[in-house]
Amino acid sequence: MIGYIARRLLVSIPVLFGILLVTFILARSIPGDPCKAILGEKATQEVCERFTRKHGFDRPIYVQFGLYMVRILQGDFGNSIRFSRPVSRILIERLPMTIELAVGGLILALLIGVPLGLISAMRHNTGIDVTTMIMANIGISMPVFWLGLMLSYVFALLMKGTIFWLPPSGRLSAGLISIPFYEVWGWTVQAGTVKAQAVNFIANHFIFNSLITGDWKLLNDAIRHLILPVVALSTIPMAIIARMTRSSLLEVLGRDYVRTARAKGAKERRVVMNHAFRNALLPVVTILGLQMGGLLGGAVLTETVFGLAGVGRMLFEAITARDYPIIQAFTVVIAVSYMIINLIVDVSYGFLDPRIRLD
Repeated sequence: MIGYIARRLLVSIPVLFGILLVTFILARSIPGDPCKAILGEKATQEVCERFTRKHGFDRPIYVQFGLYMVRILQGDFGNSIRFSRPVSRILIERLPMTIELAVGGLILALLIGVPLGLISAMRHNTGIDVTTMIMANIGISMPVFWLGLMLSYVFALLMKGTIFWLPPSGRLSAGLISIPFYEVWGWTVQAGTVKAQAVNFIANHFIFNSLITGDWKLLNDAIRHLILPVVALSTIPMAIIARMTRSSLLEVLGRDYVRTARAKGAKERRVVMNHAFRNALLPVVTILGLQMGGLLGGAVLTETVFGLAGVGRMLFEAITARDYPIIQAFTVVIAVSYMIINLIVDVSYGFLDPRIRLD
């Protein structure tokens, strides 16, 4: 197992290099002048020339890429052109929001998608099966931005003044502040150090931070603000998981060992749960890995519709402003997340099916 993981990590190095190279070239292929995008259309030619020299855009692209790789190997993503701040600090502030959103969306998709697929397979060719698959097809077909707007209209406008009202945007209500756990516990953290960056990254997960500090008011408010975005983001993965669970389980239920278990008089529920369900999980786990990566990278519309300050929204704004360091850093983070998730999925195969030997 350790050897397999080591080999996968080694193979990931050229993949990551290719992602860095392609992202670097594509970012600079975006039409438009970064100077005009950042400083405005009224920026003079002299100002733009100084801007270009300051950020090294006047150098050959291979030189720019070489300098960028040197900084990356040192753990430096550079400074944002638009905000004049280290990109690593922006990541620490923005990434936790996207992680909370993606994890919440995946959990909801699992909690609803897997049972729906299971029930649909057990009630194959019945009204329940047809209804479930119709709902799954509708879920896949609904655009996230449209569903987000509809959810905001219903629960923030029509339900206003009722117990079902939910906030339509933002991460916390006005006046609420998430105090980092290390400040609550009286820890002293020196600013600018790796430790400070690590603890701030953890503290910016508001739900986790409020849990470990016992701030239940903040926890309730943070969860309420996440409900609508999570529902909007999870709809498509939920439908895909339901359909995959159903098709995988139907395939397994037709195998010989399942028919043998039925012939021995085992109850249908026991046959499904003890004999079929675990073996049907391999394709579902594969889909889960892909969907988790997709949720991290595809939260742009959800974060924009609900006004959430996450990676997706920042990436969209960076592309619009030609802020190359942010585009490159955020793309690399999403790509690395994909690789880690796929590695976890591959390793999980060995636990779900002992016949699979990863070594």
